[in-house]
Amino acid sequence: MIYLDTHVVVWLYAGLVDKFSQQARSLINEHEIFISPIVRLELQYLYEIQRLTVDANTIVSDLSSRIGLKVCDKPFNTVIVQALTSAWTRDPFDRIIVAQAELHHDVLISKDRTILEYYSKARW
Repeated sequence: MIYLDTHVVVWLYAGLVDKFSQQARSLINEHEIFISPIVRLELQYLYEIQRLTVDANTIVSDLSSRIGLKVCDKPFNTVIVQALTSAWTRDPFDRIIVAQAELHHDVLISKDRTILEYYSKARW
């Protein structure tokens, strides 16, 4: 099981697989793929501020049918308790995305340098 950061989801939806490292492509192809529910919220936020041209539900639904993307259903309060330990960022999206993966020491695919620095299971 692996998790995807928001920008990874956007690039997958857009078909921009050339942006991925070989390691990221391999991990995506070889594992069950999940996102935190907060990724869906961040996608909608990006749509509402016109940084994306399609809404979150369209992206998640499309990737669910094309590549089997799943939205994680770990208890929200459990995720938030884990996120409280991530004092390395003030970004609530990043804190929750990392916490979701961190609960069971799962890999998180991200190109974000800060996440790569602070979450030992982050990969690019």
